[in-house]
Amino acid sequence: MRAITALTALTATTALTACAPPDPTPTPTRLEITVPGDTPPAARDLSADSPAASAPSTPSMTSAPSTASTATGSPSTTAVLPAGLDPANRFYDTDRSLHRSPWFAGAWPVMVPYGCTTAPSYRADPRCPGGQGFHHGTDVALPCGTVITAGHAGTVVDPAAPRRPGPAYGPLALRVRSADGTRDTLVGHARRLLVSPGQRVEPGTPLAEAGDLGAPDGCHLHLEVRAAGGAVETATDPSPVLRLVSASAPDGD
Repeated sequence: MRAITALTALTATTALTACAPPDPTPTPTRLEITVPGDTPPAARDLSADSPAASAPSTPSMTSAPSTASTATGSPSTTAVLPAGLDPANRFYDTDRSLHRSPWFAGAWPVMVPYGCTTAPSYRADPRCPGGQGFHHGTDVALPCGTVITAGHAGTVVDPAAPRRPGPAYGPLALRVRSADGTRDTLVGHARRLLVSPGQRVEPGTPLAEAGDLGAPDGCHLHLEVRAAGGAVETATDPSPVLRLVSASAPDGD
């Protein structure tokens, strides 16, 4: 009788062990791409932080590989580009001119201009021909860690404020509301912020370090202009705010 009782207890213990759920396995944090406009083709793993870097000086010119798009959208294989750019940069603008701006030091090329684009990261837009997408800002290729500085006075918007940029802009997307309260200038893909919510900034105030968080095409400045508190649909041509000037033009032009 004792042997039967022991066998019954052992069987019950084995059954309970077999039914116990396995230990949960942690999974890395990944972006969920939900925002129109800057929509990378794949989610980026944000579980590792990028190292810090100092702002570069004005670059020298060198021959470097690129994937510049032609008029038909087919990439070319070579172009003369500044030294120090992220090898992951992808260019969808046939203009290889270098530009200065109050938003960064040095002179750098545009990767993706505002408007209709052949870049593959954007869904087809009815405003654009041939199934092209629409880019709501301007992307300027910058070396990783380049310090982005304010091009106008304003106030840093609290990330919790309405119309927070989605994960396609990276987890550190920054908005600066203009002094007159009418527009927000959005800086996307930064890897490190140098300002705090509510902080007043003036032209030249360091805002962030250029990065590639949320972006599939390397470190760059994505600058977008929206109505204050507006969604991506309110974005307008950022040229008057970005104020790009050809590097070949005299200073002050």
